[in-house]
Amino acid sequence: MKKLTKVNLPIKYILLILCLSTTVYAQQTIKPVAVEAGVSFELAKYRHSSISNIQYKLDFNIPAQKATEITASEQISFNLQSNQQPLQIDFKQSPDHIKALAVNGKTIAAELKDEHIVINQQYLHTGANNIAIEFTAGDASLNRNADYLYALFVPDRARTVFPCFDQPDLKSRFLLTLTVPESWKVLANGQQKDSVIKGSQITYHFNNSDPIPTYLFSFTAGKYNEVSQMLGSRSAQFLYRETDTAKILLSVDSVFKAHGDAISFLEGWTGIPYPFQKVGFVAIPDFQFGGMEHPGEVQYKASGLFLDDGATKDQFIARSNVISHETAHMWFGDMVTMAWFNDVWMKEVFANFMADKVTEKLMGKETFNLKFLQDHYPAAYAVDRTQGANPIRQQLANLQDAGSLYGNIIYHKAPVMMRQLEQLMGSENFRKGVQEYLKKYAYGNATWDDLIAILSKYSKTDLYSWNKVWVNQPGRPVFDYSITYRGGQIGKLTITQHPETGESRIWPQVFSITLIYPNRSQNITVNMNTETLTVKAVEGLDKPSFILFNSDGMGYGVFPADRAMNDQLFTLNSPLQRASVYINAYENMLSGRNFTASELLKLFAQGLATETNEMNLRVLAGYITNIYWEFISPQERPAYTTLLETATWAAMEKQTAPNNKKIMFGAYQNVYLSNEAGKKIYQIWQQQQAPEGVKLTEDDYTSLALSIALKNDTATTVLQQQRSRVKNADRKERLTFLMPALSPNVADRDAFFYALADKRNRQKEAWVTTALVYLNHPLRQSAAIKYLPKSLALVEEIQRTGDVFFPQSWLAAVFSNYQSKAAYKTVSDFLSSHPNYNPKLKDKILQATDNLYRAQKMLK
Repeated sequence: MKKLTKVNLPIKYILLILCLSTTVYAQQTIKPVAVEAGVSFELAKYRHSSISNIQYKLDFNIPAQKATEITASEQISFNLQSNQQPLQIDFKQSPDHIKALAVNGKTIAAELKDEHIVINQQYLHTGANNIAIEFTAGDASLNRNADYLYALFVPDRARTVFPCFDQPDLKSRFLLTLTVPESWKVLANGQQKDSVIKGSQITYHFNNSDPIPTYLFSFTAGKYNEVSQMLGSRSAQFLYRETDTAKILLSVDSVFKAHGDAISFLEGWTGIPYPFQKVGFVAIPDFQFGGMEHPGEVQYKASGLFLDDGATKDQFIARSNVISHETAHMWFGDMVTMAWFNDVWMKEVFANFMADKVTEKLMGKETFNLKFLQDHYPAAYAVDRTQGANPIRQQLANLQDAGSLYGNIIYHKAPVMMRQLEQLMGSENFRKGVQEYLKKYAYGNATWDDLIAILSKYSKTDLYSWNKVWVNQPGRPVFDYSITYRGGQIGKLTITQHPETGESRIWPQVFSITLIYPNRSQNITVNMNTETLTVKAVEGLDKPSFILFNSDGMGYGVFPADRAMNDQLFTLNSPLQRASVYINAYENMLSGRNFTASELLKLFAQGLATETNEMNLRVLAGYITNIYWEFISPQERPAYTTLLETATWAAMEKQTAPNNKKIMFGAYQNVYLSNEAGKKIYQIWQQQQAPEGVKLTEDDYTSLALSIALKNDTATTVLQQQRSRVKNADRKERLTFLMPALSPNVADRDAFFYALADKRNRQKEAWVTTALVYLNHPLRQSAAIKYLPKSLALVEEIQRTGDVFFPQSWLAAVFSNYQSKAAYKTVSDFLSSHPNYNPKLKDKILQATDNLYRAQKMLK
């Protein structure tokens, strides 16, 4: 190293050098964020560090005619901490949508580049800034219909409608004005302030919203019915379009009560009052999701809220659960929001977890345990067993890909993980940790690491190591056992676990095993925190008839299935134990363990007449129809048709509970193929005379008409007749949309499918996925298999243009019933020919085609 020589300089030169070096250093260290499509993590990070105190003032003029443009204006006020590079405002529209732009009172030309309005820093200054924009609003995420619309912006669709900072960690207030046709009702995040009628339109002004991110800003407007009720000291507003007076009478009060019950429970559990200025919700026909948690304007799928006297217990529980889920979001996701969408699962796991707790309080622990098992485990396994399994927490480089993070893992595996975490910590310690987390980050943003740091203070376990396998890695364990006996008693029972795929690891968890004896049973708790565990508690106990593994439904993975239980399965006293066996037996079948498809189909069919628990009966019926269509070959299927037609109809007659009878009738409708059964179904539909003890509604008769059209190519007028019977305009429009997909004419079905390439024909996503199920039904696959390449080719566009669940629901609707080698080859060829395909979408394809993949082995 060369020695430095000391040089004395005058002070003025030293100051000049320091000034120049500081400038050069600043120029070197501040690198402008690249302008690129979407919202990159780098852009979001920079804006979070430099922008604060955001206020939007938005004014939308919504015409009565759907085809007429929506004119709009906005002002964005904010503080700028650093003014060293251009400002990027997100707006995913063409330049002609921007009509005028002014920055701090100066009109400038709009520069729209890669989905951003780029504003040169010369027009901005440190401190307060104001940007005024006149524009034409984007249409797609406003979900415009003939006489209503609703804004749905999750995860990054606000920028498709209006210019904004579209990222979750820039919470803002929204001051909204809506001008709509005079007969329309409106609902938004803020309280309605006043309204002014002018000619054929009415202008509504709303109070400033609470601080929320852009994905939670929302409103709806249209021809709705409106009702308000008090929930404690709060007034709640409900908009809906349902016209069935029986459904309205039976549902409206129940919907308000469910919201009140959920709010009351969550206030008590969290120790925090309801955190927003208003309670409001809207029932939307064929809404894309079950619900969406916009504060003050929660959106629900109408069919999930409006039930009639033919509704099953599952439907009532599902309604309570979705309301509790969206209400829980007011605290988890809305009040405390993830900093970036890689932690989107946090808001969903808490919403599901807390909704289940509401269910537990309202319906009892037994119903809660059974529902938790049935709701979460099969859905989580359906992804976690596949080659495309993803971890709960995923990486996200750009918000435009956030939709691909959604799926069964965050909605269903994450609650299982959270329940294990609560059990590990103890329920009271867990609750204290969550309460501290909510209070610390109220009306702000947080990460999973922030939560783990707080929970770790209340736990003696190393949660960071526990977190690695449960949260940061995909997959599930497979359990095996060995047992020895001495003199009619258990000598040693050893349980082992290993990953189904991937590197060696263990899933620390607690579950029960049950020793079944002729006249009694004995439960044993197993704390499986190692790869191999010797269960000391059973040593010396009498030899059981058989052992039920995971008998309490708490454990996660594939457990041993003792075939000795088959003869006594349906006599087990506990509905939870029976449900755990059903689920585990199906998972074993798919894994090539213990059961073939035909063996399990016959076993489950035996239980249809004896399983009296409604929720369990639905699980059995679902597995039976799944195995029948997906894992029994077309050549073998006729041999099982008579068995299942006979078993389901006989079970319907034998079951005494009306809902059980209806479940069995639905299973019969699903599996029937014989001419005799077809005549029976047609007569029931034509005469609208349900089997004795079965309650069928208008929706049920529409479903029957669709089944008849699918299974009888000569029944060309059934759907037209059913359409004339339907009174509700929204339901009539749905049936009209579906009819070409059920046409006996292949050319009609072809035209319908290929028209879906145009995104305008995919606007009603729920209708599209229903149509795809019928198009690709096993009975139509000889003509439909040619759709598979195009179905795969459209996935990337569907991810770009559709809502968050649409890619996976599209793929599931297309592929769920295929089993042929030709279909499997189509998928394999597509993935082979696209080596650089979006990895998250590739995972979605592998998830959706897992049963197709397994069928290649099972049908050899």
